[in-house]
Amino acid sequence: MCLGIPGQVIQRLEGYGGQLALVDVSGAQRKINIGMLDLDQQDDLAPGDWVLIHMGFAVERTDAAGAEQALQGLELMGRARDD
Repeated sequence: MCLGIPGQVIQRLEGYGGQLALVDVSGAQRKINIGMLDLDQQDDLAPGDWVLIHMGFAVERTDAAGAEQALQGLELMGRARDD
């Protein structure tokens, strides 16, 4: 697993060859590119799924436990979690 910012998929967006998604990142909505994920992971990406994001790209799919682990890692590096 890489250390990235976890985001939960809100919806897939049109355009850019189907490679955009809107995700919730700690309460803020962000558009990200999912084109770095394997094609099968892109195809079945749905609302509620978790991804790890680096520089605006989803680099890995994860689950809620993996997202929590990524947040804990970020906290260890000095990034406080928003309440």
